[in-house]
Amino acid sequence: MKRNPLMIGNMMSNGLILSDILEYAAVYHKNTEIVTLRVEGDIHRYTYADAAKRTKKLANALKDLGVQQGDRIGTLAWNTYRHYEAYYAISGLGAITHTINPRLFPEQIIYIVNHAQDQYIFVDKTFVPLLEAVQDKLTSVKGYILMIDKDQLPETKLKNAIYYEDLIDKQSDELQWPLLADDSATALCYTSGTTGNPKGVLYSHRSTILHAYASAQSEALNINSRSTILPVVPMFHVCAWGVPYSATLAGAKIIFPGAGMDGESLTKLIQTEKPDLLLGVPTIWLGLLTHLDKVNEKMDSVESVVIGGAAAPISMIQAFQEKHDAFVIHAWGMTEMSPLGTACTKTRAMDEMPLEDRYKKQLKQGRPVFGVQLKIVDDENKELPHDGAAFGRLLVKGPWVVDRYYLAEETALEDDGWFDTGDVATLDPDGYMQIVDRKKDVIKSGGEWISSIDLENVAVGHPDVQEACVIGVAHEKWDERPILLVIPKEGKTIDGDSILNFMTDKIAKWWMPDVVISVTELPHTATGKLLKRKLREEYKNYLLNLEKA
Repeated sequence: MKRNPLMIGNMMSNGLILSDILEYAAVYHKNTEIVTLRVEGDIHRYTYADAAKRTKKLANALKDLGVQQGDRIGTLAWNTYRHYEAYYAISGLGAITHTINPRLFPEQIIYIVNHAQDQYIFVDKTFVPLLEAVQDKLTSVKGYILMIDKDQLPETKLKNAIYYEDLIDKQSDELQWPLLADDSATALCYTSGTTGNPKGVLYSHRSTILHAYASAQSEALNINSRSTILPVVPMFHVCAWGVPYSATLAGAKIIFPGAGMDGESLTKLIQTEKPDLLLGVPTIWLGLLTHLDKVNEKMDSVESVVIGGAAAPISMIQAFQEKHDAFVIHAWGMTEMSPLGTACTKTRAMDEMPLEDRYKKQLKQGRPVFGVQLKIVDDENKELPHDGAAFGRLLVKGPWVVDRYYLAEETALEDDGWFDTGDVATLDPDGYMQIVDRKKDVIKSGGEWISSIDLENVAVGHPDVQEACVIGVAHEKWDERPILLVIPKEGKTIDGDSILNFMTDKIAKWWMPDVVISVTELPHTATGKLLKRKLREEYKNYLLNLEKA
């Protein structure tokens, strides 16, 4: 149908493309630093202006290698300035940055590189052996670009290995970035922890910039030119939650931790570079908090800690607030959402709450950022009330939410255009969302649902527990019952009765785990989430066997 010209706005239609973000930062935040704890072991620092020049040199080098618009270029690397340059050089040319998670199984890495048809792979020294072991099965890769100082260049069996600094050394730092359509693809990330092969999610320049705008706003991550950000979430995990884009857009100082994600390395980086915003998953923060306690140090500069990827236990929220005066922003999202969906930011109402009530609110994953729509539905797709009690399938919509998976012919959406996240959640009257469980992990006992996440959050509050995992296993009478697997803290032993007594006044009586099992380790997915599928298989008959005994 022909549109009435009077209904069309008379504004410029400049596209939203990523190269413009870096160009803007290079001019208007040219002296702001990007700091890296390098894989080589030292600290590297330069400015946005420096980064823009090196990025153009890299882009010119990629053009000389024959990289074309639409080509997929892999990266297998830590959070570093070179990885940052690759992000912008690849996407700025109109090629596609394919971040590869090194924590995937070798078979999965082979699958996603071949599925993406990567032409080249940027690789840190750490991961060279991983690629050497599988290179003969990578059918499309023409060469490997090693991101390491020349004097530390390892002997390698990689075919057509190219040294990064040699590649860009004689290139010009002048380049006119191509004017791309903003629906052009910019980055490709594959899901992990799912059944079957990983699925690719292909972001556009437009979706990525809209996500950067939304995540930087004060009601989300509150990133601005005065911010100093330490993204510990890896750049191979949903593009470090979009921080390389949102931080650059805002002109914030960035501190890249490289491979230094242990508590000691992070403590040293925090004390010297003084970040005010940290981002990462709970397992990372557990290591940091443990080390800070051990050396009796406080993080004076940190104002906010964003926790995502898995639910943050109340004990962690309390530790950051009471020991380090840092507010935990509990956030939620997924690869299919670029990833940010909700954030539990500090509000005026929270300032007026008693601390214990505020902690309970912070356990929720927060309200949707502008651009994201949420609803919860039952098994018949009937929308459920926002009363904080009813829980159902969590569905989402938005301009940075996947429509279909990479190379898939069919849509990933429901018939009414909503995406099913696979999570089970509640929504309260104030719009706060709380994940109850993954749909596949929720425990159905006697016809009623039990949240494994809620049980885990309570269990890790016990002073002897380092990590906890709850799974549902077969039960003769109740169909399924929860069992609790725990890793004790260093020097502690697990007393099951003590843990169950600790949980008594914190959960419904019928939610109480039937047994507590002490373990030395728990399996995790490539993104750090508990791998419950494996545990359910291992322990599926545990209670039935106890009853027989």
